[in-house]
Amino acid sequence: MAKTLVQEFTKGLWAEIPPFRLVLGLCPTLGVTTSMKNGLGMGLATTFVLVFSNILISLMRNLIPSKVRIACFIIIIATFVIVVELLMQAYTYALFQTLGVFIPLIVVNCIVLGRAEAFASKNGLLASTADGLGIGIGFSLSLASLGAVREIIGTGTFFGHSLFGPNYEPFTFMVQAPGAFVALGLMLCMMNLIGKK
Repeated sequence: MAKTLVQEFTKGLWAEIPPFRLVLGLCPTLGVTTSMKNGLGMGLATTFVLVFSNILISLMRNLIPSKVRIACFIIIIATFVIVVELLMQAYTYALFQTLGVFIPLIVVNCIVLGRAEAFASKNGLLASTADGLGIGIGFSLSLASLGAVREIIGTGTFFGHSLFGPNYEPFTFMVQAPGAFVALGLMLCMMNLIGKK
């Protein structure tokens, strides 16, 4: 049992890491990762929704009629998105404003809905919790690492602190929309090369 839970948790950290292996959740991945702070904030918000929706869906899986399961999943996910939205407004308002529309869009994030349909609706509480936590942490690490690369190259800062001094000429292309595609493509390439080894 413990071995299975560890496998469910760790698969989200490498084998099924959402943007790089499953190629899911690309809208927030490309839209908010102009800095590591933004990427990490979005990842943690998604992790919160993913874990708690997986838990509730797993607990209710035998009560939800199959014909309306997707609608029920969306209602459950939307409830936790509202919770995380209110928590962010209360405690991290500046980050909430920066992430903007991407927070409510967690409701239709294919990672969250996909885990609800493919895993939480078919498995028990502990396995669903481990799955949600693993996938969520993997997603958070992905967004944070992409945000770090874009921030360091695009502005010469890390968490807003200058790294290279006043003479650094930032490569501002990296913090623009096309830079997100380039950075993601290069990171996908590196992941595939590492995966083959």
